[in-house]
Amino acid sequence: MSSEQSSIINPYSITRRQALKAANAGFGYLALASLLRETAPRQAVASQQATPERPLAPKPPQFPVKAKRIIFLFMEGAMSQVDTLDYKPQLQADDGKVGPGGGTLTGSKFKFSQHGETGTWVSELYPNLARHVDKLCFLRGLHTDTPAHPQAVIQLHTGAAQAQLTRPSMGAWLMYGLGTENQDLPGYITINPPPNFGGAVNYGSAFLPAHYQGTKINDSGYLPNIKAETSTSLQRRQIDLIQSMNRDFGGNPGAPDQLEGVIQSYELAFKMQGKVPELLDISSEPQHVLDAYGVKPGPQGAFARQCLMARRLSEAGVRFVEICQPGWDHHNNLHKGLIKNCSETDQPTAALLADLEQRGMLEDTLVLFGSEFGRLPTAQGQDGRDHNITGYPMWLAGAGVKRGFSYGATDEYGRLAVEGRMHTTDLHATLLALMGLDHESLTYEYAGRDFRLTDVKGNVVREIFA
Repeated sequence: MSSEQSSIINPYSITRRQALKAANAGFGYLALASLLRETAPRQAVASQQATPERPLAPKPPQFPVKAKRIIFLFMEGAMSQVDTLDYKPQLQADDGKVGPGGGTLTGSKFKFSQHGETGTWVSELYPNLARHVDKLCFLRGLHTDTPAHPQAVIQLHTGAAQAQLTRPSMGAWLMYGLGTENQDLPGYITINPPPNFGGAVNYGSAFLPAHYQGTKINDSGYLPNIKAETSTSLQRRQIDLIQSMNRDFGGNPGAPDQLEGVIQSYELAFKMQGKVPELLDISSEPQHVLDAYGVKPGPQGAFARQCLMARRLSEAGVRFVEICQPGWDHHNNLHKGLIKNCSETDQPTAALLADLEQRGMLEDTLVLFGSEFGRLPTAQGQDGRDHNITGYPMWLAGAGVKRGFSYGATDEYGRLAVEGRMHTTDLHATLLALMGLDHESLTYEYAGRDFRLTDVKGNVVREIFA
């Protein structure tokens, strides 16, 4: 019997590599090689190839920019723009008439007034946000492809609505292109993401390496499995043992280089146990800060807690933070539904902007606010509005964008984008540019072709750049 055969049947000298090669005709080893190959970076931005030792290491932007991070306030379900942020006097005047696309035109039940030096019209539903209009950069000519929530939400987050091939999320692309500034924290965190409308697809990494995906937490700061079941010293010894086995395997000839990325993920998880719970514990904030955000127990205070956590996480170096306010799908109960949702988001949003500015963070933080699409100016039933994908607004604030500025416009009823039209891909291209990334060169080779967030489309709207 050869020495190699002897080592294979000896249970005390067999290695994992040998076991995977020998068992079941080597299918286990084939599966491992395939999995590690799938997580390999095929093509990085310019010459900024991430090393296996530090897959999340910060990378410089491709060109000088001010923005270092993004906070995305996602209003899931499609808020009605003509009742909140897109005032249409003609709609009010023609209330009850037949609209140009059919249906009965329905003016807003809420009063609008002008605010700030810019004289921006804002609904009475957003009195606190109205005080910050001179900081905001409105994108008023957005449009998208599908009126179905699942596809539109997925497209907003990943750039593509096709279910046949899941694409990486916007946050994952940012992580891939820029890495993270804090090696003790995830670079991409999503708070209260929608459980439906795509679920984890909206913050996943798809065919990008798994370490670029978002980390999910809830509005109470709960992160599963973050608390160790053993003492720190014992856990450190356990991880060291696992890591030594991983490194032994990685040192063998022909071992995949990507194994180092797995090792680093264990180290990040260990570091997170000490820092993440402290960051997510907003009770340490002064009472005046809690009051400013409107923090209170229960569901009514969920968005306020998210906004405050978003500021704390961004301040600690998290690259991309998304927070979510559900319940904007007002096919009925529009009047009361808007009062509830706007009251829960108005004060926290305004407080976040004020807090970021007071701390000097608005200079390098980009805030994005909006929905997957808007709603029609015509009535649906007794008290509702249907979906509108042909014209709706979002707004930006902070690093790199003009203050008190509006780009684009919808028609006199708020139905069609007629000026400064921006598709979802244009929004993505512009956001990447504001972060210092060229959307055309931020690519990843998969299944024999180069993929990017904007696919084969996307125009950067430089008119909004400061």
